[in-house]
Amino acid sequence: MSLKDEWDRLDADTRTWLMENPACRVLPAAMSAKFAQDTHGDVEYDPNGQVVLSRDDRDFIREKAEAAGKAISLPTRAYRFFDTAEMPVIRKEPPEKG
Repeated sequence: MSLKDEWDRLDADTRTWLMENPACRVLPAAMSAKFAQDTHGDVEYDPNGQVVLSRDDRDFIREKAEAAGKAISLPTRAYRFFDTAEMPVIRKEPPEKG
């Protein structure tokens, strides 16, 4: 499936969501269900049943977003996905011999 060929079949909300999230590689579950319902081509799914967008699809979405005047910005810093507080050190007393 080529998103370019299916674009006109998508409803306005789906197209808007895609243009607001042009770097998304895998669509969330609810968006995947809606996307698959609107398109007629073969849709590629990941093991979780979510739609996977190809590089060509993402480039097409980016072009549409830019043409619509949506600002495409890249993060100014690297993000850490699994930020956590440092784990406290817990010391256990050795078992009493006896």
